[in-house]
Amino acid sequence: MDKPADSQRRDIHHPPREVEPSAEPSYLEHDRSLKGWLLTTDHKRIGILYLFTITFFFGIAAFAAAMMRADLTTPQGDLVISETYNKLFTIHGVLMVWFFLVPSIPAVLGNFLLPLMLGAKDVAFPRINLASWYVFVAAGLFTLYAMVAGGVDTGWTFYTPYSSTYSNGHVISMAMGIFIAGFSSIFTGVNFIATVHKMRAPGLTWGRLPLFVWSLYATSLVMVLATPVLAITMFLVMAERLFGVGIFDPALGGDPILFQHLFWFYSHPAVYIMILPGFGAISEIIATFSRQRVFGYSVVAFSSLAIAGLGFLVWGHHMFVSSQSVYAGLVFSLLSFLVAVPSAIKVFNWTVTMILGRVQFTTPLLYAVGFLGLFTIGGLTGLFLATLAVDVHVHDTYFVVAHFHYIMVGGMVMGYLGGLHLWWPKITGRMYHEWWGRIGATLIFIGFNLTFFPQFLLGYLGMPRRYHTYPEEFQFLNVMSTAGATILGLGYMLPLIYLIFSLWKGEKAPANPWRATGLEWTTPSPPPKHNFEKTPVVDREAYAYED
Repeated sequence: MDKPADSQRRDIHHPPREVEPSAEPSYLEHDRSLKGWLLTTDHKRIGILYLFTITFFFGIAAFAAAMMRADLTTPQGDLVISETYNKLFTIHGVLMVWFFLVPSIPAVLGNFLLPLMLGAKDVAFPRINLASWYVFVAAGLFTLYAMVAGGVDTGWTFYTPYSSTYSNGHVISMAMGIFIAGFSSIFTGVNFIATVHKMRAPGLTWGRLPLFVWSLYATSLVMVLATPVLAITMFLVMAERLFGVGIFDPALGGDPILFQHLFWFYSHPAVYIMILPGFGAISEIIATFSRQRVFGYSVVAFSSLAIAGLGFLVWGHHMFVSSQSVYAGLVFSLLSFLVAVPSAIKVFNWTVTMILGRVQFTTPLLYAVGFLGLFTIGGLTGLFLATLAVDVHVHDTYFVVAHFHYIMVGGMVMGYLGGLHLWWPKITGRMYHEWWGRIGATLIFIGFNLTFFPQFLLGYLGMPRRYHTYPEEFQFLNVMSTAGATILGLGYMLPLIYLIFSLWKGEKAPANPWRATGLEWTTPSPPPKHNFEKTPVVDREAYAYED
């Protein structure tokens, strides 16, 4: 008997929804005491601890952003004075970059999922993993102290000699917080590299690794190699401020451009620390809901390593208007164009994967599609900034703010939320409300574009960033941006509400609600404390949806 026309094209492999229940209690039921959580070495619980911590910091950073947008509704800046505005954008930048964006996917989803995806019982160094969270909390406390004690007005970039000599804020405390946070990143990076190398299940070769693991591996390399440069830079700022040594202050024989070189040597690769894990989450979502192996799997995997490598060579494009040589500027411009190539390959391959697959428009996939649109706009406008002549025109304007947010918030946060929705049933054992999930993803996409697209126009027209007053002709676009921020804020609140609601009222999740491939879906939801009763053996390639 002939098969139906649709199934003649290819047979789709659907893994079962349910698996054999485990004799071991889940990681949530095992030792529910406070001590059991605070002294845990279980990678899953440490991921949950990070989830609560970074959500707390995200809330503070979002509040600072809301205050800024409210102030910018009128040209006169009626809500706060200049000094307060400067402290608000510093709080927003520092908390968002180092206490939310950098740790979000690696520390939350990476900690929870990496051993599960590798068929391991835990990460290579469980105690160092727990130490990384305590170090992260200590860093956050230093930063919060700096905020409460009076704040810092340097911006998250801490440009010298203002930060090292002239600022009256609590620069040392905040710099110390960032300095300590760097060790948390390094601990996580070392742990992930060792885990991927030494703890893969039998049969799980490098060519069979999920793309999320590839992205975490590439991210960990950047964390370990770049973060020490930031740490020593912050240390030098503190040393100059405390002891008056001439490192960055020209009045003392120092060079302020040296700070920019050191800062951006870390901070541009840090962009990839933030975005590469998002790439990995998007790969998993698109493969799962397209029922299709990611097109050009090997190219996508090595693109992550290429981005990580090239990311170390482009820091100079942040300094086109400094005293940097024009020839150096040309080289950095060319290298910045080159780093766009592997990123474009990923977007192309994800798009082809969806075209070849059978797409299911669930909440995680809506986030992934939103990611593709926003990241593409952010990437293309990045090419504008990599062009020397254009960068001179829009440098330090809202064009840069919009570009940065399209990459970091539009791209990475969409990847984080998409990944959180994909793996939420596995993490909690509960399903969320799908309809509210789609509403939330749509609101975030609309609100984000309404917030930040007007800022491209403001920047092109010449409105500088970090000013809380502006000419009246810019008011319409600023009001549009503030209206968008309001929608965006509602969009972010919605997942917080229905995900928390799902913990009590959500339908119980099966082991594999999406019928996805991957070892994490072969354990019960939520997983038992030691993940697998027997070490799994892998005999298939990743994303084997076709029989």
